[in-house]
Amino acid sequence: MDRKIKWGVLGTAYIFERDTAEGMRQAENCELYAIAGRSMEKALHFKEKYGFQVAYGSYEELLKDPNVEAIYNPLPNTMHHEWTIKALKAGKHVLCEKPLAPTEQDAKEMFAAAKEAGVYLMEAFAYQHSPYIAALEQELRSGVIGEPKYMEAALITSDYVPENIRMRRDTLGGCTYDLGVYCSSLILRLLGKEPVRVQGISSFSPEGIDLFTSVLMDFGGGMKATFDCGMVLATEKNSFLNRFQIHSTLGSIESVEFGFNSPGELSYRLKTFDGRDEIKVVSVPHNYRLEVEQLGRCIAGESQPLVTEAFSLANARTVDRILTAIGYNK
Repeated sequence: MDRKIKWGVLGTAYIFERDTAEGMRQAENCELYAIAGRSMEKALHFKEKYGFQVAYGSYEELLKDPNVEAIYNPLPNTMHHEWTIKALKAGKHVLCEKPLAPTEQDAKEMFAAAKEAGVYLMEAFAYQHSPYIAALEQELRSGVIGEPKYMEAALITSDYVPENIRMRRDTLGGCTYDLGVYCSSLILRLLGKEPVRVQGISSFSPEGIDLFTSVLMDFGGGMKATFDCGMVLATEKNSFLNRFQIHSTLGSIESVEFGFNSPGELSYRLKTFDGRDEIKVVSVPHNYRLEVEQLGRCIAGESQPLVTEAFSLANARTVDRILTAIGYNK
């Protein structure tokens, strides 16, 4: 990883402060070059705090900087489509936070803009780069537990004060957009297919966002999956519950020590009907570092995006169907 990619960050979002900044700092092929804020004052504060070389008081100014090679877009869900396309048209590669777009159609337009500009667009599902997820996928592909019949996943977190963008309809908040996309994407990756039928039920806030959602997916051939997502734990306490399990024709795999974006020593339990029962441990680096390094390798001509266009569109289609089933889109 000799070549360092000059990155620009659109906005001073909380997820950048909480997670991505450290990932970018650790990434061996990343240069924290430019930061843009809605005000120059905030951009300058981030410049000093995180060591950017340049600060801009508007997103447009950053996109005009010819030195910026790649853009990280952590803006609210409603701004992903507009500003990602603007960045792509400016000739910048883009790592856009999940969910990539509010709808599959929006996502298609974003990928079309990337192709036209000859640059990369990758959805920022940091956990998808984890060696833990790769290990699970390898177990399933090896056939050690047979053919999956049922999978379930859950991601439940604290709720938030009403001003938080996750709690507002005008910024497309709600637990499906914020949390359910993790569960749906995990299920799609590990089962390797899209559901043929989706059902869902939710409880909604007075503002019209889903606070808790349960989803049933039917994949045909007797294969089913369910997931729960919600923002219902103690307010603003950063509490969370992460879990999954997969039951197959020859055994099962379930999470032990697991968090979607957690680094460290993560583990899962593998059991087979012929008596095998073991805990497997995987050492996981900072997930946000892994995704930044991966897109950097793509830009340097050394790789292709791990989170592919086909995968992002499949997940967006699935989320569209879930939002329709629960009545979010009405």
